Amino acid sequence: MITEYQLRVLPEQAANEQSLKRYVAREKGLDERSICSVRVRKKSIDARQRTIFVNLTVQVFVNEQPTIEEYIPTHYGDVSKGLEVIVVGAGPGGYFAALRLIELGYRPIVVERGKDVRERKKDIAKIRPEQRVDSESNYSFGEGGAGAYSDGKLYTRSKKRGNSEKILNVFVQHGASPSILSDAHPHIGTDKLPRVIENMRNTIIRCGGEVHFQTKMESLVLENELLPISCKSEARIIGVRCRDMATDKEVEFLGRAVVLATGHSARDVYRWLYDNGVEIEAKGLAVGVRLEHPSLLIDQLQYHRREGRGKYLPAAEYSVVQQVDGRGVYSFCMCPGGFVVPAATGPEQIVVNGMSPSNRNGKWSNSGMVVEIHPEDVLRDAQLSGLSVEANSHEEDDPLCMMLFQETLEKTCWLQGNQKQTAPAQRMADFVNNRLSYDLPASSYAPGLISSPLHFWMPSFVSKRLQEGFKMFGKRQHGFLTNEATVIGVETRTSSPVRILRDSETLQHVRLSGLFPCGEGAGYAGGIVSAGVDGERCAEAVDAMIRSIN
Repeated sequence: MITEYQLRVLPEQAANEQSLKRYVAREKGLDERSICSVRVRKKSIDARQRTIFVNLTVQVFVNEQPTIEEYIPTHYGDVSKGLEVIVVGAGPGGYFAALRLIELGYRPIVVERGKDVRERKKDIAKIRPEQRVDSESNYSFGEGGAGAYSDGKLYTRSKKRGNSEKILNVFVQHGASPSILSDAHPHIGTDKLPRVIENMRNTIIRCGGEVHFQTKMESLVLENELLPISCKSEARIIGVRCRDMATDKEVEFLGRAVVLATGHSARDVYRWLYDNGVEIEAKGLAVGVRLEHPSLLIDQLQYHRREGRGKYLPAAEYSVVQQVDGRGVYSFCMCPGGFVVPAATGPEQIVVNGMSPSNRNGKWSNSGMVVEIHPEDVLRDAQLSGLSVEANSHEEDDPLCMMLFQETLEKTCWLQGNQKQTAPAQRMADFVNNRLSYDLPASSYAPGLISSPLHFWMPSFVSKRLQEGFKMFGKRQHGFLTNEATVIGVETRTSSPVRILRDSETLQHVRLSGLFPCGEGAGYAGGIVSAGVDGERCAEAVDAMIRSIN
């Protein structure tokens, strides 16, 4: 017999299967010896009161061994003789597009500018000692995309665009813990996600697809290239031209369509699209800082206990949001027990992000603290803030204005950081009160911090809203606004600064048949799961287009 129950238990009762068996037997009047297994289907923590509870949905197997799969597997067949589709980018958008194409019988050819996930890790490790970033292999470029080495959180609020449950099941099928299927805020962990990504790549290759690393897209290939894209009323995309970074030779890949999933930091792609008349538009984003607290302090605040999380609770998370002067100020990509990492993708940039290992047992917890920014904010207020922004010299409808703003802010940050990857930082209360910090707390940021008045040199339409937001967050939770916490600059890569226009029904570019802008880099996703969902949707749209032609 299999019975499902909703339980509300103490953390120690939810600690393992044996303790759950004892609880279920006692509460439901069952013989504990008859319970073969208790499988958790949903799990969340309720820490709103002094007594903390864990809410569970469980399946109880009584006198019956579990035969139900812990995940729903997807079948991937041989597509070695299938029609070819080009996928640009080996992040979650690209890989889930490729896997879905295999399901539909197509042969994906994936091209990725960066290195495979293991070689990429070596380049990331050099950032601290060498104080520089490899422009093609870093925290944003390479197999797995920006999420591979920046936490692997799988939480999404998107419920309308596709099957997020399937995305989680595919991750489990490729080696992720089944716990991501039950946790309220699923998280694979930076230490485990690379192996999962490798397994996904191996599935693509085993089924007859191709994956090419260090292969940088330089242009799209049109069916008829007598005229530039900007002059064509009905252009059809059939492939991409790339640069083999290892040999410095041009290579061309042709297929029935191109899924463009290049991620939110491929600025050269945005520039090429703009220069060649491909329709794009500026998109709002959020910029700010990384805020780092001691993890014990966050545990104490969130769990209302002097001892913090103790033995049975995970590292505490928080989520805060506040409207300030008509714009949202909010936490982003919270990393309990994690690290702040250098996420620049080129020279003369400082960008910070966060990540956590699967056990989340680090000494610090960090979160992006960002301000909602619209294109009109940049074009109207950048000069008034004292920040010289190239976008000010462009037209008001310049689709690259937000990208230019990002670039300028990142370079300003790099100059403040002694033109290295040393990040400018300030104690949190000092930032709020416009004071320079004469020393800084210990930090997880490996390249090092340098004291800097972020309140002075950041754009005022960002810094002043952050200051007001921090004050409000501190009033809601006494102890959150503290000089034990560090504000680290700057967090700018929250999402794409550009949207590549596509038809809402066919998902093709508005003017270019055969081009399917995909995922976070195209402006249609905001994280690993939503990018994966969009990748699957683009693959299905490719299938619909090909079927309509044939």
